Amino acid sequence: MARILTGIQSSGVPHLGNLLGAIIPAIELSEDPNNESLFFIADMHSLTTIRDATLLKENTYATAAAWIAFGFDTDRHIFYRQSDIPQVCELMWYLNCLTPYPMLANAHSFKDKASKLHNVNAGLFTYPVLMAADILLYDAEIIPVGKDQIQHIEMTRDMAGAFNHIYGSTLIEPKVMIDEKVMTIPGTDGQKMSKSYNNFINIFLTDKKLRKQIMSIETDSTAIEEPKKTEGCNVFTLYKLLASKEETEQMRANYKGGNYGYGHAKQALYELITTKYTKERVRFNELMQDKSLIEEELQKGAQKAQKIANTVLLRVRTKLGYSI
Repeated sequence: MARILTGIQSSGVPHLGNLLGAIIPAIELSEDPNNESLFFIADMHSLTTIRDATLLKENTYATAAAWIAFGFDTDRHIFYRQSDIPQVCELMWYLNCLTPYPMLANAHSFKDKASKLHNVNAGLFTYPVLMAADILLYDAEIIPVGKDQIQHIEMTRDMAGAFNHIYGSTLIEPKVMIDEKVMTIPGTDGQKMSKSYNNFINIFLTDKKLRKQIMSIETDSTAIEEPKKTEGCNVFTLYKLLASKEETEQMRANYKGGNYGYGHAKQALYELITTKYTKERVRFNELMQDKSLIEEELQKGAQKAQKIANTVLLRVRTKLGYSI
């Protein structure tokens, strides 16, 4: 059995890109009976940018509600909130003391903002160390990530390797799992769908607000009676990601046939989303109306995660000379 770990920041309600690129593939992976999955909400990582306590808490619940609504089995697997496991901070300190400065200075998460150092806090600089602690604290073996996160997993392996070299075999060096089928999900403006670009589609909105978001997708100025190109069209790309093969071919035919406007295509995308995710949308909003249900799941998961964390941390502390 492989132990798989996935974390997602609580930076807001998960949008369509988060769902298609991370949450749904992770849940599908967890359905393999040969896998044991640990999914956590990285609310401590979110503190590097979010300062509003109420917002951070609401975002955490919204993230958890999305995982539950899409069917993650919290009984068979482990689902928890990062901040409920303070042991991760202790392990982070131990790893900090073994991690060279140049490694962290070379991290993409830091280098991307290094030109404006006044905006860089220590939490952002040591972000890869907390991420490593998130992984190593649970003896995780496989970490599914996008290509932009490979460097962080390599750094995690380096930290584990350094610890093991000094203190003997203690920490498991995890392996990266890259799903080549996962693509960048385009936002309403064609860039990667992202909250920071404000170009996302939130499928959990009310029908009216969701339709308004979808109708805002940018398209070219091809006249309604003219044939349209599917390549490079944000509406068609999103539709293809969600639709069946037959539905996709019909949409392709509509584009090529003319007398079919982008408004028609956007309406079809809206109807596809509301139909495909009817159950998940209802369940999400039920959970957000009664957050005690979410809290119950998170506490249940935290108890299971604590058992693994305590075992690994005792092993680490013993090697460091802090435990008998």
